[in-house]
Amino acid sequence: MRFLRFLQITSLFLISSFAASCKPAGASALETGDDPIVLGTGAHQYRWVRNWGALDGGKDLGNTHGCVAHDAAGRIYVNTDTENAVMVFDAAGKLLKTWGREFAGGMHGMQIVKEGEKEFLYAVHTSRHEVLKCTLDGEVQWTVGWPATSGVYEKKEQYNPTSIAVLPDGAFFVADGYGLSWIHKYDKDHQYVKSFAGPGTEPGQCRTPHGLLLDTRVTPPVLLVADRENGRLQTFDLDGKHLSVISGMLRRPCHMHLRGKDLVVADLAGRVTILNEKNELVCHLGDQPDEALRAQNGVAKDKWKDGVFLSPHCAEWDAKGDLYVLDWNALGRVSKLERVK
Repeated sequence: MRFLRFLQITSLFLISSFAASCKPAGASALETGDDPIVLGTGAHQYRWVRNWGALDGGKDLGNTHGCVAHDAAGRIYVNTDTENAVMVFDAAGKLLKTWGREFAGGMHGMQIVKEGEKEFLYAVHTSRHEVLKCTLDGEVQWTVGWPATSGVYEKKEQYNPTSIAVLPDGAFFVADGYGLSWIHKYDKDHQYVKSFAGPGTEPGQCRTPHGLLLDTRVTPPVLLVADRENGRLQTFDLDGKHLSVISGMLRRPCHMHLRGKDLVVADLAGRVTILNEKNELVCHLGDQPDEALRAQNGVAKDKWKDGVFLSPHCAEWDAKGDLYVLDWNALGRVSKLERVK
């Protein structure tokens, strides 16, 4: 009887082990909560890093309604709407420092730019209606207010910028994503040059141009715009002339980042999308199956699930190809996806 019992237990162990080995990594992890969660396909496969950026004592980050960026040293910069407007982490998720008490509530699209031997952080601020340039420690170099000379605004409160794209020569574009949907160009001396796009649904017009990116995959480079509420990307030349529309693969694109020839798009409606150099779909990552949880700021933690996003507001690769995704969430959520292929 003991020998028979041993055979039964051994058989059950072998059967369960074999069944577990046949499950896809992602499915196994999502079901057990223990095994690695691997998202993506082909050359874009990522392991979900659990509890990245968790604060001591289980404290919340605070409303993450901005961006994520990285510097040359591999540090990760995260926006929140708290007095910690910028939180700086190491790649392992340890909080190193915070700054920006004066920028609480509205710090938005960030870009870190190397100028000579030094890096600077460019950002926009929705409630202060301005663009700013800072050192990586938060020392303000200059600010630029609303473009009154553009003639498209009656008052500064109509101008609520969401993104900035800095060019190699120091000129830059600003997207008024939460305002009147214009895109403004400034020269290297941060003087106003021109405005283009504007509200509408026709090619070349925008409804919430939420994110901007200088697309260097083509020659000459073009300005790539996340036209969120029109559910598409658009391209413009650097004089503001409309070139093309990219649609069909995105729901509500918020922000974009390049690594080599690949483009990652944070989509507020529950997923992250990767496109190739021809802007063809490579894969979607972490697609939220519950439509009621997509693009919702107030999703409680008991609804969060490893391997699944809520409302991706920003996504950026670091130098190693690891991916950081900031969800728009009142409690604060930033996820790291470690590249495995």
